[in-house]
Amino acid sequence: MRALLLVAALLALAFPALARKIDTVTLDVKNMTCSLCPITVRKALEKVPGVESAKVDYGTRSAKVTFDADWTSTAELVKATTNAGFPSQPHGR
Repeated sequence: MRALLLVAALLALAFPALARKIDTVTLDVKNMTCSLCPITVRKALEKVPGVESAKVDYGTRSAKVTFDADWTSTAELVKATTNAGFPSQPHGR
């Protein structure tokens, strides 16, 4: 009986993880004026709950962010960079 309960508990924990909605967005980031700015932008993005990874490129003034859409949104990512002093917007807008 304990083994059955353990299996049921493990399955219950596994299914929400499988149902995650992973999304990726590229942000155009303003105000990056030196090679240290991307570190600040990356750290601001990584503090947002649900962010899986953030790669910031000084050369293209952009950030590629992979995140769990059930936890956060593109608007929250834009807010995080803006609050850090680097306004951003989704690429192409």
